[in-house]
Amino acid sequence: MAEPGHSHHLSARGRGRTERRTPRLLRLLLWAGTAFQVTQGTGQELHACKESEYHYEYTACDSTGSRWRVAVPHTPGLCTSLPDPVKGTECSFSCNAGEFLDMKDQSCKPCAEGRYSLGTGIRFDEWDELPHGFASLSANMELDDSAAESTENCTSSKWVPRGDYIASNTDECTATLMYAVNLKQSGTVNFEYYYPDSSIIFEFFVQNDQCQPSADDSRWMKTTEKGWEFHSKGSSSCNVRPACTDKDYFYTHTACDANGETQLMYKWAMPKICSEDLEGAVKLPASGVKTRCPPCNPGFFKTSNSTCEPCPYGSYSNGSDCTRCPAGTEPAVGFEYKWWNTLPANMETTVLSGINFEYKGMTGWEVAGDHIYTAAGASDNDFMILTLVVPGFRPPQSLMADTENKEVARITFVFETICSVNCELYFMVGVNSRTNTPVETWKGSKGKQSYTYIIEENATTSFTWAFQRTVFHEASRKYTNDVAKIYSINVTNVMDGVASYCHPCALEASDVGSSCTSCPAGYYIDRDSGTCHSCPPNTILKAHQPYGVQACVPCGPGTKSNKIHSLCYNDCTFSRHTPARTFDYNFSALSNTVTLAGGPSFTSKGLKYFHHFTLSLCGNQGRKMSVCTDNVTDLRIPEGESGFSKSITAYVCQAVIIPTEVTGYKAGVSSQPVSLADRLIGVTTDMTLDGITSPAELFHPESLGIPDVIFFYRSNDVTQSCSSGRSTTIRVRCSPQKTVPGRLLLPGTCSDGTCDGCNFHFLWESAAACPLCSVADYHAIISSCVAGIQKTTYVWREPKLCSGGISLPEQRVTICKTIDFWLKVGISAGTCTAILLTVLTCYFWKKNQKLEYKYSKLVMNATLKDCDLPAADSCAIMEGEDVEDDLIFTSKKSLFGKIKSFTSKRTPDGFDSVPLKTSSGGPDMDP
Repeated sequence: MAEPGHSHHLSARGRGRTERRTPRLLRLLLWAGTAFQVTQGTGQELHACKESEYHYEYTACDSTGSRWRVAVPHTPGLCTSLPDPVKGTECSFSCNAGEFLDMKDQSCKPCAEGRYSLGTGIRFDEWDELPHGFASLSANMELDDSAAESTENCTSSKWVPRGDYIASNTDECTATLMYAVNLKQSGTVNFEYYYPDSSIIFEFFVQNDQCQPSADDSRWMKTTEKGWEFHSKGSSSCNVRPACTDKDYFYTHTACDANGETQLMYKWAMPKICSEDLEGAVKLPASGVKTRCPPCNPGFFKTSNSTCEPCPYGSYSNGSDCTRCPAGTEPAVGFEYKWWNTLPANMETTVLSGINFEYKGMTGWEVAGDHIYTAAGASDNDFMILTLVVPGFRPPQSLMADTENKEVARITFVFETICSVNCELYFMVGVNSRTNTPVETWKGSKGKQSYTYIIEENATTSFTWAFQRTVFHEASRKYTNDVAKIYSINVTNVMDGVASYCHPCALEASDVGSSCTSCPAGYYIDRDSGTCHSCPPNTILKAHQPYGVQACVPCGPGTKSNKIHSLCYNDCTFSRHTPARTFDYNFSALSNTVTLAGGPSFTSKGLKYFHHFTLSLCGNQGRKMSVCTDNVTDLRIPEGESGFSKSITAYVCQAVIIPTEVTGYKAGVSSQPVSLADRLIGVTTDMTLDGITSPAELFHPESLGIPDVIFFYRSNDVTQSCSSGRSTTIRVRCSPQKTVPGRLLLPGTCSDGTCDGCNFHFLWESAAACPLCSVADYHAIISSCVAGIQKTTYVWREPKLCSGGISLPEQRVTICKTIDFWLKVGISAGTCTAILLTVLTCYFWKKNQKLEYKYSKLVMNATLKDCDLPAADSCAIMEGEDVEDDLIFTSKKSLFGKIKSFTSKRTPDGFDSVPLKTSSGGPDMDP
């Protein structure tokens, strides 16, 4: 007899439509068709097992429906001589209600007075703990895609035993109570429940491999208006099978035969619940159409029987024949899957139930030549699972030497989703058999696109793709045509991988010739000579393509490379050049990590959370110092036990903080750590660098005339919305009034640090962000001379717009002369000057007398010429002549009178009037 596993699911869902939350109480009374086994036993003495030391059990039923009764000791090894096994009752045997099975003689006997039996059923009415067979699951079934909804942690939202009943959760999450049992015969399920609040969703359904949950209104529980009520669920009749449609089958390909051909095969989706005999039902398309097999995947070659085998190490292939790598080259090992005739040996597929999360023996993904796609599941909310396992990686030597660059390999896949409802494709990564961690999720239809994930740990790694057509419990296959397709998967640096090409390598001389070797960290390979050369200063090496000097990429402005040329960093210094002067900065005081929390945010249900940022600006030779942690797992682990928590290290990272009043834990919950800055691009005062822009209008303008110094960063995480990865800018602004470390600000218009989810911006105001002080930032004040001493004092210019740098010079004291001394000197000098002026006056007056005489002689000679007198031989005073002889003054005059008369000697007609006396002593001549 078939013994399918039946899962009974009791579910309560809160949609947040009202603030009133009444605990949903459920008392279960379950009669399930199961063989109720009552154990009895006999005992023996001495070394033989006593009756109290063993019990009877039935073995599993065989193919004929038979079983054996065996004695099983409570503690193995403590006694011997157990009763021999005897043939048991038929698997279909059961006792009636009011009877129990006596295992000693395997017969039904009536219950003692005051006791009862349900026969083939079982009853649960004590809820001190969750009984065996029950499971409680929780999830957030909200369809809101916003990040706020994802902050709700529903892990602890479960059904809780309360003694005489079991109660559902009281928060906003969805809690599911399930009971699984192997049914022996048909029966019913009855339970008593209390459900007074219609604002929540409460549903009950039964499902297994043959029973599907009912889609009618009977699955939705009615509110209890008069206290506790009973509910019974059972089917008195069978439903008519629906007609088969094209959604009930799928196609696949067979392995290649000896002729290199594959057959297209059509199969019914299992379990098959449709009927081909009804009117309008579709038939399964004919299988067996042969087509040529696609080529093998790169790195593989086709054998004589048309199977694909990996090429040996040192060779490569494009999917046909293997070719040895040329001299001076080595194979680029990895896995590249782009042809899907059969599933690769290191991949497997299965189906996970979306209700009880149990794995089913079904194929979730089917090969289809140039792609692999999701097959039809048992229901539309099943997860179609595809897993690829990689044993480890062999990264280049340059990568292993770089402790900061954690990339050891990368996986790239091309995919597509075609959906009519709310489908989801998950990509998860597991390391060393640990639980898979979701990396990325795509919702709805997505066009053909590529996604790359960087692997940072050299360990056995599993990559899992899970596709769910809808999150709702669907009773039938309505959305089989909603599929996910993967066209290619490429994993680099795989240990024991295959190669599709060979790349140049560094050559090392040996006795048997030259062989490939690894270049030291920071050295590139010359393609022509195969020798290693160091990258130029302030450049970094492309570790995955270290060929030629062009592989050395210059660092951005304001940065320099480390010793092994693996990253560019800033040593907390910066220089800004202007025509007038050079401004030097030193941000060492800002090199420690700082934290900043955004304003409180609330989910649609009113739960509060914060975005918490950790920043490290510079320094430490480029080693990232900010750490963000996911401590959700740690908080739920009992005290004294260890757990695994996820943490990331970056220049800037973000985590979601849920306060204690929301979580109920002693400490707040930190979850969803995200790196916002893995690489420093450059430091400059320009607003744009390498495609990253720091808009000045996001913050209040600076008012001191000193431009902000901007640090530009990029992250390695590439998401659906951030195809180029996230970027971060930190504006460092001089603010003399803000003492170290200063103040961090988020944009006023974007309280969570970003306006688009991809570009984050911060403003850091601090006195340590001001330029270093120089001689141009102070001036001298000279005091007056006091007691022969004069002081020179140096003070900063106001306002002071510098920090650190040079100090003010010491006060300078010099010897000086007092004002009395200089007064005496001034009087003496004035007296001497007056005497000198007097002497000069007298000298020039005397000189003037001589000039007057000369002028008189000149006038006289001119008069004689007019009267035809003999011309004078000379108008100058001859040697021996007395200048006083012929000059006649009519009267004695004072000095000023003479000057006045001299100035008035010119007549109105423009001639001078000079009194002359003739040599004969005659009367005066009229002019």
